[in-house]
Amino acid sequence: MTPIFSNKKEQITNAAAADLRSILAPAALEIDPSFLRLNKKLARTFFVFNYPRFLNTNWFSEVINLDKTLDVSFFIHPIDTGAALKSLRKKVAQVASEISMREEKGLVRDPMLETAYQDLEDLRDKLQQAREKFFKFGLYITLYGNSLEELNKMETSLRSILDTKLAYSKSAIYQQDKGFKSTLPLMTDELEINTPMNSGPIAATFPFVSSDLTSDNGILYGINRHNNSLVLFDRFSLENANTVVFGKSGGGKSYASKLEILRSLMFGTDVIVIDPENEYQYLAETIGGAFFKISLTSENHLNPFDLPIPKEGENPADILRSGVISLVGLIRIMLGGLTPEEDAIIDSAITQTYASRDITPNSDFSKAVMPTMSDLKTVLDSMAGAESLSRRLEKYVTGSYAGFLNNRTNLEIKNKLVVFSIRDMEEELRPAAMYIILHFIWNMVRSELKKRILMVDEAWWLMKHDDGASFLFGIAKRARKYFLGVTTITQDVSDFINSPYGKPILTNSSLQFLFKQSPANIDVIQKTFNLTDEEKFLLLESDVGEGLFFAGSKHVAIKVIASYTEDQIITSDPAQLLQIEQAKKELERAETLAP
Repeated sequence: MTPIFSNKKEQITNAAAADLRSILAPAALEIDPSFLRLNKKLARTFFVFNYPRFLNTNWFSEVINLDKTLDVSFFIHPIDTGAALKSLRKKVAQVASEISMREEKGLVRDPMLETAYQDLEDLRDKLQQAREKFFKFGLYITLYGNSLEELNKMETSLRSILDTKLAYSKSAIYQQDKGFKSTLPLMTDELEINTPMNSGPIAATFPFVSSDLTSDNGILYGINRHNNSLVLFDRFSLENANTVVFGKSGGGKSYASKLEILRSLMFGTDVIVIDPENEYQYLAETIGGAFFKISLTSENHLNPFDLPIPKEGENPADILRSGVISLVGLIRIMLGGLTPEEDAIIDSAITQTYASRDITPNSDFSKAVMPTMSDLKTVLDSMAGAESLSRRLEKYVTGSYAGFLNNRTNLEIKNKLVVFSIRDMEEELRPAAMYIILHFIWNMVRSELKKRILMVDEAWWLMKHDDGASFLFGIAKRARKYFLGVTTITQDVSDFINSPYGKPILTNSSLQFLFKQSPANIDVIQKTFNLTDEEKFLLLESDVGEGLFFAGSKHVAIKVIASYTEDQIITSDPAQLLQIEQAKKELERAETLAP
């Protein structure tokens, strides 16, 4: 006899389950032969009924990483090995008999029959030796769309991917309700459209494998938003180690770049940063890096006339010629352009300026005293037709800009992380300042071969001038030879790409980071990177630290994630920085009051 309280408990449980189903169920449901309508959403289920002879590992990843809303179900029904061997024995006998009959009739050999016979015998051996097991395998996919047209386009994309893999699929016509239930997390195979398959191919179909952008070496850039795998990559393993980072202000560009710096330093890579807004100061000070402020009144000076000491195999004449060309480009930026005649005069004057310090192609650069901007002006004063150039250069020698450009270099670089800040530099001088810093860094890179990363934040300042853009492109193009990876960061995407050197820098960068974009730039980004409409909307709607990560022709949706300690060091959030600053002051006050 069943107790009364037991029946009451069962009734309550059933009522609660019914209420839950009512809450979860859609308000309206329409079953069509080729789709289901769930409220305003349409769903269509497919099943795969035929597979190729070989399935490569990760063959199904293109479907998993498809930027569509879909559900996928695998049903793996075990088959008794004895029964499978018995069935295979009959099949082998049939195929062998057919081959024998064809030979007796004198027909030409059939490669397909012979291949089938070899595959069957190989599978029998593996089952007999317990190296494989046999299953019935069902693969169902449900797509979701807002309209029938969208659903048809998604079906075309899905089936084209499967067809290229020689895996053929069909829509579950007149069985859409069963197909939909089969892809729900209920573990019920209502379609029951299964293919006999051994464990090897089933394992190759397993979808939760690491992305193609995951490797055994490198640093963690973030999480693959499609399958939650880790995006681990070594930028120096590609044909070049250059990177471009595009994104609107507040999208997470600097955050991701600082995180890469922190993790690269742990693997012994030196990092040099050109910082326009003092965003990297706290990072440099926290980990013991060097932070140099470059401005008209700072004590830190860089002499644009410096030349690197030639390494073995390098020709001093080439280094001197390269230095002269770089200085001509700098003068163009400083003076707002030169006529062809002025360009020729400046080129000759710079060569004479070096010669005035006994610096020629045959000199020992390590013992030479490099000239300064005042030496150049002295040479111009003595040259016919150079009066105008000398007057225009005067403010950089004896005028208000002299403190920045007319001094010898007094910086000594020994730290693993070096940051050059130009926040306090006048806006008019920023392009020239970035150019001079780049020139100094390039000389340092050429002097000693070492694994380094150079980050140029807000590179559009330099890209505004053809000479600055040309110099940056030259470094990016030659960086690999000196074990250098150049990272170019900018929020003004249109200005960067429209520059004559913008696209060449982009094509010479094996890695690209795209963070949240503004509607004004998204069409340029989509055209440049050949993005789909789904990827375009992903960049418009991304949260901070989310975007697309490109490595060569492959790319994934990525989310940049840092640990708590990393986040405290690299954050750019003003509110968070204010909290950190207040905590530091409270700690200092407590230490002062302590006995």
